[in-house]
Amino acid sequence: MTAVPRFAATADGAPTPAMLASWDRDGVLVLEDAVPDADCDALIERSRAIVDTWDPAEGAAVFSTTAPKHAADRWFRDSGDKIRVFLEAGAVDAGGALTRPKRAAVNKLGHAMHDLDPVFERVSRRPTLAALAHGLGLADPLLVQSMVIWKPPAVGGEVTCHQDATFLVTEPESVVGFWLALEDADESNGCLYAIPGGHRGPLRQLFREVDGALVAETLDPAPFDDAAAVPLPARKGTLVVLHGRLPHGSAPNTSDRSRMAYTLHMVDGTARWHPGNWLRRSPGMPFRGFSDMTD
Repeated sequence: MTAVPRFAATADGAPTPAMLASWDRDGVLVLEDAVPDADCDALIERSRAIVDTWDPAEGAAVFSTTAPKHAADRWFRDSGDKIRVFLEAGAVDAGGALTRPKRAAVNKLGHAMHDLDPVFERVSRRPTLAALAHGLGLADPLLVQSMVIWKPPAVGGEVTCHQDATFLVTEPESVVGFWLALEDADESNGCLYAIPGGHRGPLRQLFREVDGALVAETLDPAPFDDAAAVPLPARKGTLVVLHGRLPHGSAPNTSDRSRMAYTLHMVDGTARWHPGNWLRRSPGMPFRGFSDMTD
């Protein structure tokens, strides 16, 4: 098991030659001190405020990668241009009612915080992140999806090994993920893991709409090489950058500590956005780039 190199984030965000060599080889970058603690705290505070004001009677859905029933739920399917709350399977009863306080029941928030909330927009469109995206080869990076992965103590669910290009489809493939540790993440509370170099392998699945239903089409049945997976512990403020084909996931959080993270996905605007993508926007809310701040 080979550890992934760790780098200190550059002052302007642009990747160094050593970072680019690591990116090409491993398909993942771990950049420490990429975002100030104050910005991490601001996203946590804003996330909690969103959950505190959310009324479960307005709507909700359980999100689980091990039992993905959410794909048939309109709460999920219509969330591409909204901010919605998704729950942990272990936090609701058979009737869907919460069995614990709201803050302890959330799986994630998604999927357009970066466009709809000014706090998330400010952090998501930091110039350093724009420089990093351009430096990794995205000619016209468009921010398409954002999520706060809550990972609450005791019930924070597993995220099974997957490739982001399965879920955000462009032709050619172009998705890149920025995963920001809002709190310290380690092996005891469900940090990320990845298979370095796995991005050079085939895309295993495509998740998209077929005849009105969201389906996962198997392209290559070969299993991921779990023995090659390495943990990616991350201190608060660390940015983990993920190639669209890199196999990665996270274990459940069985500890008594939370493990909040913010994930931002972008695609290249020069690529074709596949019309079958599950994530959709209303015509009045197109995808925007890093410099396209709202007034």
